[in-house]
Amino acid sequence: MDMLTMPAFWVGLVTIIWVNLLLSGDNAVVIALAARSLPPRQQKQAIFWGSSAAIVLRIILTVFAVKLLTLPYLKLVGGVALLWIGVQLLLPEDGEAEVKASDNLMVAIRTILVADLVMSLDNVLGVAAAAEGAPGEAKLVLLILGLAISIPIVIFGSTLVLKLMERFPVVITLGAALLGWIAGEMMASDPAIVGWVKERANWLLEFRAAAAAGAALVVLIGTLMARKGAAVEPGA
Repeated sequence: MDMLTMPAFWVGLVTIIWVNLLLSGDNAVVIALAARSLPPRQQKQAIFWGSSAAIVLRIILTVFAVKLLTLPYLKLVGGVALLWIGVQLLLPEDGEAEVKASDNLMVAIRTILVADLVMSLDNVLGVAAAAEGAPGEAKLVLLILGLAISIPIVIFGSTLVLKLMERFPVVITLGAALLGWIAGEMMASDPAIVGWVKERANWLLEFRAAAAAGAALVVLIGTLMARKGAAVEPGA
């Protein structure tokens, strides 16, 4: 229970919940689309069982991701992926993905499960990276607890969160910056380079300069790409 008194534990928990909420909007849309042709009672069953199965598999994938992030160079690769995911959050949507609706409960559950897994790379990387900053013995507890708390919020509160993001776009910008922050910190602490960083550029970690640079980079690139896309679109 000592972990409950550690500020790093609570910071990590809040970060995991925020990252999971931010990156689960598309997953919530997929769930709704896959179940839209079912009768109302079966819609609830499809959402419950499809989401539950997908989340169990996501927890397993995230645990593996946390383990893999201890290997050299994988934090660098994961950090680059997170930076790109953060940039993508700031770009306008091109439209919803094609998701086949079904009037069969089991087929709808299978569709939800497969689609959620395919779309969960961002969630897995973001949550695994957020858990990295937690105390060693609390990492797994934090990981499962953070995801477990996020489940009902994602399933029942996705519409509210999406409306909040639509009304206050700064929430998306802050979320993208958070992913950039996590990515910068993760890359600077990769086992392949952390020794060099601590010896010659410790300020990157000590003063969170790498994290701040990651956040700034995501917001800058994402904003520039969004503006460029908006400028090109009228003449397309």
